[in-house]
Amino acid sequence: MFASILSSFPHFIMEEKTIFFKPPVWLPIVVALILGGAFVAGQKIEMRGSPATISVNGEGKVTAVPDIAALSFGMQTGRQATAQIAMEQLSKSMNAVIEAVKMQGIETKDIQTESLSLYPAFDWKDGEQIPRGFEANQSLRVKVRDLEKIGSVLSAATAAGANQAGGVSFTIDDPERLQTEARDLAISDAKEKALALAEKLGVSLGALKGFNEGGMYGPTPMYEGAMMDRGMGGGGGSLIPVPTGEQEVRMSVVLTYEVR
Repeated sequence: MFASILSSFPHFIMEEKTIFFKPPVWLPIVVALILGGAFVAGQKIEMRGSPATISVNGEGKVTAVPDIAALSFGMQTGRQATAQIAMEQLSKSMNAVIEAVKMQGIETKDIQTESLSLYPAFDWKDGEQIPRGFEANQSLRVKVRDLEKIGSVLSAATAAGANQAGGVSFTIDDPERLQTEARDLAISDAKEKALALAEKLGVSLGALKGFNEGGMYGPTPMYEGAMMDRGMGGGGGSLIPVPTGEQEVRMSVVLTYEVR
């Protein structure tokens, strides 16, 4: 009977419901700033994970006077009746040039052939190719370790028969020493920037967590063949000064620190 009484009452069923709350529009921005990164005054601040880090870049520059010159010059035979004659004339002329350069104190190890070629010569007349013999040429690259001898080496080469000039370039014999000096300056620069940035942010620097570096030379002074001698091949003209100028060696580094 009791069951029948219960069955007479209406049934009540509680349904499960899911309630969704829409977050305010500013919430994703706050989350992004907390979990993401930011840039302050051009320096990178990493806020992902713990602890936070900052990365700063530094640059160092050292200037030095070059101590080695590389001279390029050579010989062109002009048109000769046969290939053999062209090569024989070239060999004779270049041997004379090399001996003249050695007389200026240049060692054999500092004389290198840059190019050597033999090719047929032609004229064109009414669209027809007319053979005109052969031409040969050879160019040398000579390293001069005493820069005061640049003028005398060039003058001796032209006096001995060199009739082509490529140019003069300057290098530094020990660039590693200059790179070390520039690197030290770059590291000091980066450290100063890191300390200044940490002070502005109200934090203190922790352990160094990362280091990267890069290097770059400044432009090499280059002087074309006109610098050789006013009397090309004459050997008696007054030498034009060949200033060496200065070269720059630059290094850049990036340091990454923990911040507390």
